[in-house]
Amino acid sequence: MTDSLIARYNVAGPRYTSYPTVPFWNKAAFTTHDWQQRLTTAFANSNYTDGISLYIHLPYCESLCTFCGCNKRITRNHGVEEPYIDALLAEWELYCDWLPERPRIAELHLGGGTPSFFSPHQLRRLLTGIFRWADPVGDPDYGWEGHPNNTTGEHLQTLYSFGFRRVSFGVQDYDPAVQRAIHRHQPFANVERVTDQARAIGYTSISHDLVFGLPFQQLSSIQNTVAQTLRLRPDRIAFYSYAHVPWIRGTGQRGFQDADLPDADQKRALYETGRALLEAGGYSEIGMDHFALPHDALYQAMQTGTLHRNFMGYTTARTNVLIGLGASAISDVGTAFMQNEKEIGAYQDRIQRDELPVLRGHLLTPRDQFIREQILNIMCRFETSWSANDWTETEWNGIDGLLDAMMADGLLDYDHTRLRVRPAGHPFLRNICMVFDQYLAASSVSQQPLFSQTV
Repeated sequence: MTDSLIARYNVAGPRYTSYPTVPFWNKAAFTTHDWQQRLTTAFANSNYTDGISLYIHLPYCESLCTFCGCNKRITRNHGVEEPYIDALLAEWELYCDWLPERPRIAELHLGGGTPSFFSPHQLRRLLTGIFRWADPVGDPDYGWEGHPNNTTGEHLQTLYSFGFRRVSFGVQDYDPAVQRAIHRHQPFANVERVTDQARAIGYTSISHDLVFGLPFQQLSSIQNTVAQTLRLRPDRIAFYSYAHVPWIRGTGQRGFQDADLPDADQKRALYETGRALLEAGGYSEIGMDHFALPHDALYQAMQTGTLHRNFMGYTTARTNVLIGLGASAISDVGTAFMQNEKEIGAYQDRIQRDELPVLRGHLLTPRDQFIREQILNIMCRFETSWSANDWTETEWNGIDGLLDAMMADGLLDYDHTRLRVRPAGHPFLRNICMVFDQYLAASSVSQQPLFSQTV
């Protein structure tokens, strides 16, 4: 039965960090003026009560990991650090100059790329500049991503002094053959070192990122990697499906042959093996791709229904405003999305001209917002509900038949006003969300692939 489900549901589909997903944004109807108006309104309505979220993209890496689909630039020239930090601070000042009051930062995340590519001095300069124009809320949630090979105790201490209590370390897989294929050479000792250092400093949530479906990965690779991970017992674990999207990243994801990748059935077996080992080790599955121990805030947010998903991934609370700084960063104000220039040079040029580096965006219609809530509920709570008249007859006819098939396959239960995902449906959350995606349903078949496979 499992093999037949994989064959049926292993299709290309979004990960739903947003709805609509980026390929379906209506860029023609988007203007920077509209974006600023919607941002200002959302900010004025929530900054004082809830604060805002801030994502800062730090795109540099010293070496290329061939599994990575992130927006990054590979260089060993650390002279790029200072001008890039200058641009980030200038972009933040542009925002703060026209926002109606001083921002209060509830969530702050440094992503990449490799944030630990930057020296502790430059990160201190960045955060000093950010908080020159803003204040933290009373109980903030700040996190960052570190590479075990170049994260130092000074990195950890510097960010801790600014209120960071979460850190995630990319592990991927400890198998030497897999590491060679993805060009990610890092021994267990380095991961152990930074995990122990973070705990000693006082970080309260340490995460390890693992990936299944990588080239040459075997069941033994997953078993060994999870066993090593359980020795260190991070507070939360991201257990991601490798997204093979070489048409987006070109040669960066062509460091191995397609034949070196596990097929869909093998990949699902890797996931099921990893999940069983993690759950036996005391971890609970949170939404999609995540696991946490019961004391961790991510687990608690899942239990209380406050778990949220946005362009930073899963978060423990929801703010109405997420501002993204840096090349390719995406902002979200509930009624609009905006993405910055993706190319670093173009991003810096726009900043030097005192312009917001807007590349594209989307103004959400009321219909977009309603469907977005349904998808968020499924992704974060494994259930959702609606009124019987919330769907047009045409929409419901399309949805109803697909849900019927999924219920027959044991993935979910539903009626005309609510849906609940069964445990057997958790691995197919992306497919379930796709049922409600009106843009995907209306799109014609494209010759250019858009998304990775769901399995």
